[in-house]
Amino acid sequence: MANCLLEGEPGDTLVILAHGAGANMHSDFMAAMAAGLAAKGLRVLRFNFPYMQANALDGKRRPPDRASKLLAHFAQVLTAAKCLGAKKIVLMGKSMGGRMAAIMGTDAAMAAEIAGVVCLGYPFVPLKGGEPRLAPLNDCRVPVMIVQGERDKFGCVSQVPHWPLAAAIRIEWLGDGDHSFVPRKSSGNTEAANLAAALDFCSDFIGGLDA
Repeated sequence: MANCLLEGEPGDTLVILAHGAGANMHSDFMAAMAAGLAAKGLRVLRFNFPYMQANALDGKRRPPDRASKLLAHFAQVLTAAKCLGAKKIVLMGKSMGGRMAAIMGTDAAMAAEIAGVVCLGYPFVPLKGGEPRLAPLNDCRVPVMIVQGERDKFGCVSQVPHWPLAAAIRIEWLGDGDHSFVPRKSSGNTEAANLAAALDFCSDFIGGLDA
């Protein structure tokens, strides 16, 4: 599969990991998550959305494609990934990638192919403001977990609990973490500790999903 990276030993579970709007599959965050998941015995497939593929070719910085194009490419990756033989496929994404993963799970045909969705730093509200994007989460047909930094500017610990999210959605908070889970030094927390906690949450959630 072109524009993809596959890590971890073959097994029953495959995680398809989608990047966020501003950084591609090679970013430090994506690399750390993929390596950590692989260390926990999960096979991980990273990929670049089309606009990031174009950015890599000519060095120009482009905004994300429209959601319809992002979702179409995500669906192509999912279809291609089925040839890897995993019994259980989980969609996971950073920020925008997590939102796209949740939207994928709202489609009955797509939901039949996946066991669950993990959103790493879900972009609840745009930075320019507006209503929280709850529909992809509430309408998802498979189990959903959100791993969110307490200080995430796209939805923080003082906001999210007040929004009408479905009770079945699992939310795990990372101490003083920002949108990429990085805490302030003054908090006493560390980026490494938050990343380790995020990986533990993901492993626990994925392990509890039905194939």
